[in-house]
Amino acid sequence: MAITSLLPHTAAPAAAWRPRRLLSAPHRLGFAFGAVLMSGAALWWLGVIVAPGLGFEPHWAVPPTLAHGLVFTLGFMPAFMAGFLFTAGPRWLGLPGIEAGVLLTALLQFGLGWLVVLVGVHASAPVAALGVSAAACGWLRLSLRFAALLRASRAPDRLHARCVLAASAVGLVSMLLGSLGLLRGDAALLRGAVQLGLWGFVGPVFAIVSHRMLPFFSAAALPQLDAWGARAWLLPLLAGLALAGLAELAWLPPWLLAPPLAVASAAILAVALRWRLERSLQGQALRLLAMLHGGFVWLGLALGLQAVSLTLQALGRGGLGAAPLHAMTLGWLGCTLLAMLTRVAAAHSGRPLAIDGLGWAAYRLLQLGVLLRIGAALGLGGHAGLLAAAALWAVVSATWAWRCGGWLGRPRVDGRPG
Repeated sequence: MAITSLLPHTAAPAAAWRPRRLLSAPHRLGFAFGAVLMSGAALWWLGVIVAPGLGFEPHWAVPPTLAHGLVFTLGFMPAFMAGFLFTAGPRWLGLPGIEAGVLLTALLQFGLGWLVVLVGVHASAPVAALGVSAAACGWLRLSLRFAALLRASRAPDRLHARCVLAASAVGLVSMLLGSLGLLRGDAALLRGAVQLGLWGFVGPVFAIVSHRMLPFFSAAALPQLDAWGARAWLLPLLAGLALAGLAELAWLPPWLLAPPLAVASAAILAVALRWRLERSLQGQALRLLAMLHGGFVWLGLALGLQAVSLTLQALGRGGLGAAPLHAMTLGWLGCTLLAMLTRVAAAHSGRPLAIDGLGWAAYRLLQLGVLLRIGAALGLGGHAGLLAAAALWAVVSATWAWRCGGWLGRPRVDGRPG
């Protein structure tokens, strides 16, 4: 999805795609691994949904909902994180950039581990456990390398890097717990590991990076907007995610969690309104910013849906099921991931940051996919709605992997290194 355009004055014959060019910058290598794993996971899940209608019922060694949660939470996000963090991290920390080649072995271990997981969830839970353990080892190596950067830095502001490293440690724990749950056949432990990975690792990393980068992107495109990135905002963001995680785990009574989640939702949506989001919807040059802001709006809506769901539960009327969860994951994480990746891939390939018609159409398709998935969680559309949402995500993720992935293996169009 999220595809940037080549404006006429930059048009030139495309250079041949070469695998070795992935080693010319960390973002190229990490994004390439992430793109393969993300699009592969999307196509796998679409196949799982389509198969029964074709008369084929897949065998499951792991409950399908848990397999889905495990793969989509931890199976590709960390590869993208590595590509971003080892590109932006040295700049945050006032250090020289690193060679992408030093990340290759760890990323190979991580990626191959998740390919084993996809086989194991159908064939054997211990095989899936082996795959998760291998991926955890790869992530440990990447986290230790990031920790080394942090130790070497003398930058006065290392808050975001420290928070990312702490969340990365939680991610490692969640992978190890997931492997243990698979090995023991303990569904409750596996579910807890997935929830820990989402609310203690992936969500916080997205919040930390957004807190660091969104003011920078906004100021560059819309200088009249005041910065909202004061440190005071980071804690409420992380607290909102922690509350949502507690709500998903049902560890606290609904009546206790609903009010603070409603306040968090209102605060985030108020910030989005202050950005005057409609201004960034005008013209190609600001559409990428609109995509980033739109993802942030989904965060506010997800917390609001969670507050409504908890209120209904407190009143004894059931809840909204998985609707808040998918507003958070497919809405906030999905939109933010693809917009941020496109921003980095475009900027570091010498391309302009405007979004062309195809990219904007793909972004709107993703919004439709989010709405369909939320509707399916609420009992609207049935299996057809679920199938349509999965198909749209597969189209969007495969489109991004094809278009932006093509940039990763080609030299920069402006002739600069990197």
